[in-house]
Amino acid sequence: MTQPMTQPTTPSTTQDVVFSDATRLAELIRTRQLSPVEVVQAHLDRIAAVDPQINAIVTVAEGALAAAKDAEAAVMAGRELGPLHGVPFTVKDSIDTAGIMTQRGSPIFKGRTPEADATSVARLKQAGGILLAKTNLPEFSYWIESDNLLSGRSNNPWDLTRTPGGSSGGESAAIAAGMSPLGLGTDLAISVRGPAAQTGIVSLKGTHGRVPMTGIWPRAPRRFWHVGPMARSIRDLALAFSLLAGPDGEDGYASRFEAGAAPAPDRPLRVGWLVEPGFGPVDSEVAATVRAAAEALASLGHTVEAVRIPALERDFALDVFNKLHVMEMKPAFRAATAGHEDQMYTMAKTMLSLPDTTMAEYVAAEQAAERLRDGYAAYFRDHDILLTPVLPVPAHKHGIKELVVDGKTVDLTYLQGATVPLNVTGLPGLSMRFGTSREGLPINVQVVGRWQAEATILHAAALLEGVSPVRGLHPSL
Repeated sequence: MTQPMTQPTTPSTTQDVVFSDATRLAELIRTRQLSPVEVVQAHLDRIAAVDPQINAIVTVAEGALAAAKDAEAAVMAGRELGPLHGVPFTVKDSIDTAGIMTQRGSPIFKGRTPEADATSVARLKQAGGILLAKTNLPEFSYWIESDNLLSGRSNNPWDLTRTPGGSSGGESAAIAAGMSPLGLGTDLAISVRGPAAQTGIVSLKGTHGRVPMTGIWPRAPRRFWHVGPMARSIRDLALAFSLLAGPDGEDGYASRFEAGAAPAPDRPLRVGWLVEPGFGPVDSEVAATVRAAAEALASLGHTVEAVRIPALERDFALDVFNKLHVMEMKPAFRAATAGHEDQMYTMAKTMLSLPDTTMAEYVAAEQAAERLRDGYAAYFRDHDILLTPVLPVPAHKHGIKELVVDGKTVDLTYLQGATVPLNVTGLPGLSMRFGTSREGLPINVQVVGRWQAEATILHAAALLEGVSPVRGLHPSL
């Protein structure tokens, strides 16, 4: 005889439910301390309560509660349960979801409803996850603030006058505000790591190709695009990545990794930390947070030193990226907007107005990208981990065009200075909170590893999480 669902002993309130991580929720569901229906309803109630202020949610998935009832029936029947059984998750609105609108942040795609799930979505569902909602983004996923003509601007739950970032800003805001425990974002230059830093959650951009991009648009330039998990704990990132990674027989880049990846080393880590030079100017509070993370690992018995990577000083990765991606991106944008020019927003217009990269510039940028890869390869001969900033500043105000960082005025694209090198080189990187600004805003650090060393960076991040001075903080709304 099966046991009935019990009244939850932990967590004890709706607030506890919506700020529990996915791993904990799955455990409570599996042990019948919480019903999947209770969990999904708590998150739907949270969306209703706080999303009017934040505007992170584009579409609530019809059928989420029905799926939760089916998940509860499976628990009651004693059936085999997946690792995310009954746990809701959200998905950036550039990632296809079967039967649920995927509108890509543009009126051009208003009402577009795919017939099939993206590979990443299908894999979370196969693990028992329940699709809860689609989240906001900039037009075509191409900017560092989540704003568009179709669904408007998303706000940061820590300060509504500030951005939650882009292009996965709706996703980061939803998780930070307790509307979702787990989500999927995409990353061309900054877009899962930067928004995580602006809202104080965690995210992972794996080695390029480790998670298939099948069912996601845009794909140009394909060699820079990634899809990755966003969450509120390192163990959730590790779980989600284990479910997402691996070839799907459709994405050619993903086919390179059939052999899998190496485990984390079972010895003290060799850690370097780097703030400047190579990334552009960095705020002193951000620099201090990176140093604090390095010192924390040293206090745990790991070998830690300040480092420089000469390749980053020779070739500024953001300039390299701009020369390469504009030439490949513009034809895709022209094709998508043809006949719909009146429905384009600021960023698409800006991108299409950029001057074409000459062939000589393109070849020079390709050679610079190779030098950057070589530079990181040389670094990782002697180190397991690199600690860097994610962003040069905490979350900024909406709508600005320039930043003043450490007394220097730079354009807003400099937000990508420390993240874009990993897209140009394909290296894996993780974003996690380790500090707080004077204004009470999250400050994240970036944990970088060698190619296919996701296990190592997850291990290092888990160590940092265990001694984090900001663990368990969330915005009050």
